[in-house]
Amino acid sequence: MPYIRGMPFEEKRAWIMGGVAVGAYAVYLVIVLGRAGNTPLAEVPYVSALLWTIGAAIVTSIVLNIVVAIASSKDADKKDQRDREIHRIGEYIGQSFVVAGGMTALGMSLAELDYFWISNVIYLAFILSAILGSVAKIVAYRRGFQQW
Repeated sequence: MPYIRGMPFEEKRAWIMGGVAVGAYAVYLVIVLGRAGNTPLAEVPYVSALLWTIGAAIVTSIVLNIVVAIASSKDADKKDQRDREIHRIGEYIGQSFVVAGGMTALGMSLAELDYFWISNVIYLAFILSAILGSVAKIVAYRRGFQQW
C-alpha cells in the first residue's frame, strides 16, 4: 500500500478485503495440501480447515477495519458519490465469480461429484469474488472508472 495516509477510507477497506481473502485461502491450501500426503484430495479432512479459515478471515477483516477506522477517524464515516459508485461497480464485478461458482457447483452436484470438490469450488468462487471486487475498486480509485 504505497501511500496509506492519503488513501480514501473505502480504498483501504478494499485493500483489507483483498489481502485477507488471499491470506485466508493461502492458509487453507497449505493446511489441506499438507494433510494430503499420499491421500487423494477428495479424502482429505477439509471441513474444519475451511470453517476455521473462513471464521478467521471474517474476524481479521473486522479487526483490521476497526483499526483502520480508528486510525482514519476523521474520514472513516465520509462516503461521497464516487465512493458509492466505485463500491457498486466493484461489487458487481466481484459477484460474477459467485454466479460462475454457483453454476459450476450446481453442475458438479448434478454430476454427483464428491462434496470436497463442490465445497472447494464454492469457497474458491467466494475468494475470487473478494479478490476481483477488491482489485476493481482499487483500480477505480487509482485510475478512475467508466460510468455506464
